[in-house]
Amino acid sequence: MTAPGEAARRRPARRPTIKDIARRAGVSESAVSFALNDRPGVSDDTRARVRRVAEELGWQANSAARALSGERAGALGLVLARHARTLGVESFFLQLVSGIQEVLSARKVALLFQVVEDLDTECALYRRWWAERRVDGVLVVDPRTEDPRPELLATLGLPAVAIGGPAGPAPSDQEPDAARPPLLPTVWADDARAMARVLDHLHGLGHRRIVHVAGLPGLAHTARRIRSLRTEAALRGLTERQVRSVTTDYSDAEGAEATRRILDDARPPTAIIYDNDVMAVAGASVAAERGIPVPAALSIVAWDDSALCRVTHPRLTALVRDTPGFGRLAAQELLTVLDGGPPRTVQGELPHLEARESTGPCG
Repeated sequence: MTAPGEAARRRPARRPTIKDIARRAGVSESAVSFALNDRPGVSDDTRARVRRVAEELGWQANSAARALSGERAGALGLVLARHARTLGVESFFLQLVSGIQEVLSARKVALLFQVVEDLDTECALYRRWWAERRVDGVLVVDPRTEDPRPELLATLGLPAVAIGGPAGPAPSDQEPDAARPPLLPTVWADDARAMARVLDHLHGLGHRRIVHVAGLPGLAHTARRIRSLRTEAALRGLTERQVRSVTTDYSDAEGAEATRRILDDARPPTAIIYDNDVMAVAGASVAAERGIPVPAALSIVAWDDSALCRVTHPRLTALVRDTPGFGRLAAQELLTVLDGGPPRTVQGELPHLEARESTGPCG
C-alpha cells in the first residue's frame, strides 16, 4: 500500500513556464518573453527582475520551440559511421569528443552524438536533424575519398566543419586540396609530414622492409597516409616491394590477423607501422605468440599514442599528438562559423614521434 505522500514524492517535477515567471515577477507573459529574449519593450529593472526570477525557478528555454521560432537550437551534431565494435577500445574518439565538449560546455552548447552503421544512414540523419532543426551545425569526421556529405550539407545549408581533412584525394601532400578549396571549413592534420617522421626513424635504424597496417579503405586520411608512405619510401630509394600498406577496419582482431599474414610472408618485414594504438598492441601480441622478439627482430610503431602504448611491454614507439586539442580546434571553428566568421582551413598541431623500446636497429 502506498504511504501517504509517496505518490506526490514520485510525481516528476513540473518544469517552470513563462506563466510561472510572470506570476512570480508580477508582470505579463509578454513582458517575460521580451525580457528573456532580450527584446525592447520592457524597462531595465523589469528585465533584471524577470531574469532573476527565471533563474530562481530553474527555467530554461525550450530548444525545440526556439528552433521553430528561428533561434538557435543550442546543440551541435556529431555522427560516427562505424561499427560499434571498432570503437570499444580505441581512445582517439573519446579524446576528440572530450576536447569538443570542453569548448561547447563553456558556451552552454550541447553535443548530440550518434553512432550509425553506414554513410547512407549518416546522411539520412543529417536530413532529419535539418528538417527538425535539432542542431545548429555538425562536425564531420572520417572524410572519404568519395564523400557525399559536403555537397549534401552545403545543399541543406547546415553549417559544418570537417575534422581530419577535406573529402577527396589532395593533389599535394603538403596541404589539403590546394588546387580546389574544400566545400566545408576544415581542420586537418599533416599526415604526410607525420609519416615522414616515422619513416625517418625506421630508415635511420636500418629498416628496409616495412609494412604499414592502415585503417579503413576509402577514408581520406587512410589514402593520404598510404600515398605519403609510398612517396617517402621512394625518396629513400625503397621500392613498393620493400615498403607497402594493407588496409583493415582499425579493430584489434583485424590488426592481429593482418600481422599474422604479414609475418607469414617469405620475406617478412623488419618493421610494422600501425594506424592506431589498438592494432599496434594486437600486433605486438602476435609477435610474442610467435616468439618474435620486439625490437630485436621486429620494430613496431603506433600512429596514435595512448596509455595502451605506454603500459605494453616493451613500450611502443608512437606518434604523440594533442587529440583533445584537435577537438577543441574543430569545435571552436564551427562556433566561429555560426557566429558569422569566415570558413577556414586550419592545420592542427603536427605530432611528434616518441621513440620507445619497441623500435631498434634492424637485425
